[in-house]
Amino acid sequence: MQVRLFRLANTVASAKTSFFVKPTLNATFSTSPLAKMPGASNPNGKLYAHQHSLPRLPIPTLEETCATYLKSVRPLVDDAAYEKTVLAVNEFKKPGGMGEELQKRLIAHDKTKKNSWLIDWWNSYAYMAYRDPVVVWVNYFFCFVDNKNFINKPAGRAAELITGAMEFRKLVVSEQLEPDMARNAPLCSEQYRYLFNSTRIPQLPEDITRNSDPAKNNHIIVLRNNQFYSLELVVHGRQLSTAEIESQLQKIYKLAGNTKDIAVGAFTTQDRDSWAKIREQLLAVSGKNKASLDKIESAAFVVCLDDAKPITYEQFIVFDNGVAGFNGEHSMMDATPTSRLCDWVLDSLAKGRINHGSPAAESLAAPLKLEFDLTPELKQEVSNSEKKFADLVSKHDLQVAVFEGYGKNVIKKLGCSPDAYAQMAIQLAYYKTHGKCAATYESAQTKKYAFGRTETGRSVSVESVEWVKAMEDPKISNQKKGELGRKAIASQSSYMALAVDGKGVDRHLLGLRFLIKQGEEKPSIYTDPSYALSSHWNLSTSQISSEYYNGYGWGEVVPDGYGCAYMVNANVLQFNLVSLFLQNDVMKYNLLEALREMRPVFEATAQLPKAKL
Repeated sequence: MQVRLFRLANTVASAKTSFFVKPTLNATFSTSPLAKMPGASNPNGKLYAHQHSLPRLPIPTLEETCATYLKSVRPLVDDAAYEKTVLAVNEFKKPGGMGEELQKRLIAHDKTKKNSWLIDWWNSYAYMAYRDPVVVWVNYFFCFVDNKNFINKPAGRAAELITGAMEFRKLVVSEQLEPDMARNAPLCSEQYRYLFNSTRIPQLPEDITRNSDPAKNNHIIVLRNNQFYSLELVVHGRQLSTAEIESQLQKIYKLAGNTKDIAVGAFTTQDRDSWAKIREQLLAVSGKNKASLDKIESAAFVVCLDDAKPITYEQFIVFDNGVAGFNGEHSMMDATPTSRLCDWVLDSLAKGRINHGSPAAESLAAPLKLEFDLTPELKQEVSNSEKKFADLVSKHDLQVAVFEGYGKNVIKKLGCSPDAYAQMAIQLAYYKTHGKCAATYESAQTKKYAFGRTETGRSVSVESVEWVKAMEDPKISNQKKGELGRKAIASQSSYMALAVDGKGVDRHLLGLRFLIKQGEEKPSIYTDPSYALSSHWNLSTSQISSEYYNGYGWGEVVPDGYGCAYMVNANVLQFNLVSLFLQNDVMKYNLLEALREMRPVFEATAQLPKAKL
């Protein structure tokens, strides 16, 4: 994990050691070695206490997936295209057909896996084998609400966040952290094994995961002016107090000065193949490089002290004025564990529940600066990396739509699901902007199952299309618009419930596709244009909400699409839009307008509270 306060160009991969795990698209890889990682053997621990009792990720029936798939495709295509899709689906699911054969193979595959039929495939296909840069397309960020006590006091702000993160780390390593819960049922905790002392290492043909023993690696890496410092947080068996950490950070500010070193961290912004080759060159040059990389990769987490001073939502995570945030690498861990970490730290700090400790009498050695030996070729690679990254950033536009008219509290009073309501706002804004509806991905967590990660919630429905068109028709009454809107919300909520239950269509169809053997003809369901169209995510969306965040986001997943992260807080809705300059300003305006227009139509159909007798 990496906790960062910085501009992305200044970074290197996050952390970790002792053993390596390589997801591959074959039956030989197993996630089981991670069960033996350091710090995961407490017989009285809470975090993993329910792991063995969690049900396995189910395999939907062929009939279920085909029916749901057709329903999700219908609003995205015309009648002629839909009829072709129906024929392809019927061919796929017919008795004795290829669909039945692939389903049998998937069931057999599931029996060979100790943990889940999907997890090894997914970790490889979606992340470790993905070769584009992690910045923009894999990493995500949270921006924290300012702490007024630390305005223009970055060392103090960083020190309290570090202490808070270390306190949460103690709960994870000791396994005393309660597992995530949903409706009083425990969720899978497997991803917490990657929260601290864990990193993604670039390799060919796909990356690997490195975990380090948290008992032996209590240092963090601090970045300032492209310089890397190792800061030991446990000295002679005692964790440093917040005041001592602040003092050590002040030393780093002084040591780093005002001159930037060559930006070695820029290497990590490259595509994964390039970074893998560069890393091997770095290691081959000298033992010093190997030692420095090892220190970085085995760290508990990374903190970056940036020299910028943001004053708007659009400028991302910097520190000299005390603004702070988090940047996470997504490969082996979704955003729910990292958001829990950040929310817990910020809430605990705000409520005075963090033990900041007392400084000891002993003097502390200055943090160790990590050095790199760079050949002329590697220095040129730094320059190339910086140019490529600058070009990548320049192609992107980020806009933040903050709606302060109402939030979750009002939406609930309207009798609506806050998440589904926000999804419909996104649908209406997209329709206003582009005059059509397009395939929309919403992340649905499947952690009720062992080793569950996510399934796709397909947000566009026949009902949502009818509703957005009605909203743009002035001849239709608010009452009718409200009725259609509630049907659209019900449809979205229904699909999300299926997805959370592991019965969405995308992961199942992916698993079946993986089992087509070389030389076998690909079934027409996969070559039918509707398959690509309905999974071409023009809108990639997900919700993480916290009253302690004022920003959350990531990049688009297709060139003609948006990354749309959103928060539904008590009295505020916020949407982070990232795209390749696809009228983000217009989309932002239309999101705000959609939310203004939605309230009266849902008020027109809200049930009045029952009178008290």
